[in-house]
Amino acid sequence: MTAPVTTLIVLAKAPEPGRVKTRLCPPATVEDAADVAAAALLDTLDATAAVPGGRTLVALTGRLSRAARRVELGRALARAGRTRQRGDGLGERIVAAHTDAAARRPGAPTLQVGMDTPQIDALLLGECLDRLRGADAVLGPARDGGWWALGLHDPRAAAPIADVPMSRDDTGERTLHALRAAGLRVALLPELTDVDTATDARAVAAEVPGSRFARAVERVAAFRPAAPGVAR
Repeated sequence: MTAPVTTLIVLAKAPEPGRVKTRLCPPATVEDAADVAAAALLDTLDATAAVPGGRTLVALTGRLSRAARRVELGRALARAGRTRQRGDGLGERIVAAHTDAAARRPGAPTLQVGMDTPQIDALLLGECLDRLRGADAVLGPARDGGWWALGLHDPRAAAPIADVPMSRDDTGERTLHALRAAGLRVALLPELTDVDTATDARAVAAEVPGSRFARAVERVAAFRPAAPGVAR
């Protein structure tokens, strides 16, 4: 049986030094942080590209011409659909991305992820889509109180997200409430750690040894634990 087509939305920011992963600085430099972000985005695009029946749509903001790993990212983005982020706040940009996905592929469900969870893979994303087939929506909570994935049978159902305050420790709870208040049956996905801090980066890198992300984190000397008796 042919797998149904799903639009896998990657909400992403071009990894320009000084404009991404600023909570890694210090201890990282802005160049280090941008390289880590670029590695995370590349691993995420590999994961979405490997989902059977999936079509990746990258909702991008920022200047790719100034990004870390711009050549490699350019090649990866050329294999995906691309749209520009639009809207005044993150909630509006999320809704716009789902709206754009619906316009490009009418009737297809959507599954949105960001570039902060490079530990995801095609198997996990496939499991998310399996859960979506039995619900109106799926939501993946993050350990910091936000969320890492949003799946919708009907992308137009993203509309309530526009009014949810983002980047707070109750964003996940508020998002779940908004979806259920709109009458959607929501299934929860596994909780993941998204990468905001150096501690997060080390923890996630340990989950995916050998990945671009893990190698990028390993190259940042400031992320490595100090040897016993050695002060930072």
